[in-house]
Amino acid sequence: MKSPLGPVPAPMLAKSVPGLPDQDSVPGGLGYEPKWDGFRGIVSYDGESVEITSRGSKPLTRYFPELVDAFAEQLEEPCVIDGEIVLRLGAPGGERLDWDALSQRIHPAASRIQTLSSETPASFIAFDLLERDGLSLMERPFSERRSSLVDLLGSAVAPLHLSRLTQDVDTARRWLVEFEGAGLDGVVAKPLAAPYSPGKRVMLKVKHHRSADVVVIGYRVHTSGEGVGSLLLGLYDDSGELRSVGGASAFTAARRLELVSELEPAVMRDAEGAVVTGEGERSRFSSGKDVSFVRLEPTIVAEVRYDQMEGSRFRHTVQFDRWRPDRDASSCTFDQLETPVAYDFGAVLE
Repeated sequence: MKSPLGPVPAPMLAKSVPGLPDQDSVPGGLGYEPKWDGFRGIVSYDGESVEITSRGSKPLTRYFPELVDAFAEQLEEPCVIDGEIVLRLGAPGGERLDWDALSQRIHPAASRIQTLSSETPASFIAFDLLERDGLSLMERPFSERRSSLVDLLGSAVAPLHLSRLTQDVDTARRWLVEFEGAGLDGVVAKPLAAPYSPGKRVMLKVKHHRSADVVVIGYRVHTSGEGVGSLLLGLYDDSGELRSVGGASAFTAARRLELVSELEPAVMRDAEGAVVTGEGERSRFSSGKDVSFVRLEPTIVAEVRYDQMEGSRFRHTVQFDRWRPDRDASSCTFDQLETPVAYDFGAVLE
């Protein structure tokens, strides 16, 4: 893919920090923005056609025709914009971002793409400007790029939006709490004096991190064929049913082998002593993959760290923290999870 000036730049990235830094922690100060939970998108407009590429340089243009039309209609000059594709659902006053619905937009069938573009239209949140009218802005400080972005998209209308920005850290800390109720997953701090650095982790991000006690209901063997690749986790609902809520992975090679021994006492076996296995959930992303797993008796409790929930499942793969032999599996219920106060996504855009 190319921008009006050449190949599309890789997006600038962010590194995680435990808390929002103050203004004076970075020379030139910081600008704070909501962290939008969607698909990163670099939009290139050459004056006639629109191209959208993902963080990994994959083409996204065909999946979001409604955004392509909006950019072609509203942009008045060639440019390259960095932003996020999001999908908002719910009645006015109660909207929130919906990751599952956004994921469904990546579909191979053109007819299905067209249908979804009408049934669940996406929005684009612009937060940086890399090129404008044939000139690269990447060497200019973020404060100047932001000013040019406001000039370019300050009067944009839905589905195009300009990201909110504040230089007040107290406001940003309030956003971190309030905006989670609309489906956002944190706040990003951007050095106002920094140039755009493709592929570099120049920005700082703060995400929500929480812990929960979960039942280990099974494990998948690592793709190497040795050790535990991932733990399958569950929680009990109000009816007493143990429901799958996600998984934990990213273990070292040595730890993967240790886990096999630690989990052995709970491995389920049939009358002949053979290990009982199950078939995991499939999606279009897991087509052709081995989703089988070793079943475990629901007796082992683990403490894990997570950021947020998507419905009744962990939004992302969680991090294993420690075993909890002091906890009874039956006590691992959904009511231990923190529920963010609902917040209207529409209000986030104001």
